[in-house]
Amino acid sequence: QVQLVDSGGGLVQAGGSLRLSCAASGRTFIRYAVGWFRQAPGKEREFIASITWSGASIYYADSVKGRFTISRDNAKNTGYLQMNSLKPEDTAVYYCAADPNNIGDMRVLHYSYWGQGTQVTVSS
Repeated sequence: QVQLVDSGGGLVQAGGSLRLSCAASGRTFIRYAVGWFRQAPGKEREFIASITWSGASIYYADSVKGRFTISRDNAKNTGYLQMNSLKPEDTAVYYCAADPNNIGDMRVLHYSYWGQGTQVTVSS
């Protein structure tokens, strides 16, 4: 079993930055792909970025490409999402997720473990 704890959200002005963290329990986490998703009120959960266990494959949604950077530190069992140049439309609850099959793509059904979510609010 893997448990994920998201943190790092908050209130930031447009153009600002935040760094989200996803702390995992369980040694097998280092073999899992990590994904980040977000969900705004009244909208479906949206894929943001993913990274395979080795970091060899990284994917981004077009909406965040060039602004967000996904990374991981397997020694610390932690994944990260660095968010720069934030926009009001980035406001949402952000979730990290782990894919035990290390596919690491945009499909929600590939992710078996989810964090509790962390709120990101970007003011204009």
